[in-house]
Amino acid sequence: MALLGERVRSSRATSSRATAPGGGRGSANGPVGTSARRPSRLPGLALAALGVVAASAVHLLVPAVPMLTAAVVLGIAAAHLPGIRGLVHGLARPGLTLAGKRLMRLGIVLLGLKLGLSDVLGLGWATVAMVAGVVTATFFGTVWLGRKLGLSGDQPVLIATGYSICGASAIGAVSDVRGSEERDVATSVALVTLCGTLAIAALPLLHQPLGLDDGQFGRWVGAGVHDVGQVVATAQTAGPDALGQAVLVKLVRVMALAPLVAAMVVAVRRRGSADAVPGQKRPPLVPLFVLGFLAMVALRTTGRLPGTALDGAAWVQEVLLAAALFGLGSAVHLPSLARTGGRVAALGLCSWIVIAAASYGGVLLTT
Repeated sequence: MALLGERVRSSRATSSRATAPGGGRGSANGPVGTSARRPSRLPGLALAALGVVAASAVHLLVPAVPMLTAAVVLGIAAAHLPGIRGLVHGLARPGLTLAGKRLMRLGIVLLGLKLGLSDVLGLGWATVAMVAGVVTATFFGTVWLGRKLGLSGDQPVLIATGYSICGASAIGAVSDVRGSEERDVATSVALVTLCGTLAIAALPLLHQPLGLDDGQFGRWVGAGVHDVGQVVATAQTAGPDALGQAVLVKLVRVMALAPLVAAMVVAVRRRGSADAVPGQKRPPLVPLFVLGFLAMVALRTTGRLPGTALDGAAWVQEVLLAAALFGLGSAVHLPSLARTGGRVAALGLCSWIVIAAASYGGVLLTT
């Protein structure tokens, strides 16, 4: 009996080591534990790649629809189609989440290659000041209104960021340092993408009624439309002069991303200082991807990069952002969005009016 009891105790000890985290076969140091605790991200990344191909095809067939806009819409569709939604919310979820975060950071870094300091100086300080005023008014006005409407979580901040700076890219950057919930990020991206897409059709109709010449129209579009691709699609309707002005003004808005992210980090650090856990690592004051963005701006300013390298980087950047936006779009849950749809839509409409009116007044004052 003693021998039997000893064997039972030995068997129980072996079983507990096999199932305990950090011990035996369940240890993260062993191959079995690693594969059990880290689902493969390849299915999700492969699905995101297919989404990029599909978004590119949509853009080729309908050039007025930017590739990034198509990627968000296709991601939302994939999350709700009966034949594929199980894959999106199950096996592919880890890879799609990775695309929405990591690939977004890489795309933001490469976005810096679109802007040189000489471009900013060429616009003049009056235009730079106008853009700063539009960004400030839109951001704080949207946050204030979002809180008044009772929107939860980080939605007011993320929507304000997307409208005031550069759409989904800015939302991804700010949500990363704030640790926002994926649901809030996806909802904000969907709203900003929808309004930016509507701008492609609506703003050209206002070109003549508002009494703007081509250059003024381009500056208005650059100061008031969210995503770079949407700016291009909207401004090109008024010709090359409008397009050039729009892209320059838009890229000045993109420069506001770095100080905004730094300010968000400071806010997060202050908020966490009161209940910080001893030994817990605090977020860096300037995240690595923001430093990378600034480094790319500096590299572009040197003028030493050949046009082929810039074109290749622009293509890679668009592919990365398209994959990231497909991943974010796949996290949108339309039934949940519908429950707060009225308030979210009201915030989006009001913010759109604010940035359109502020940028229109700014253009008239500076040209």
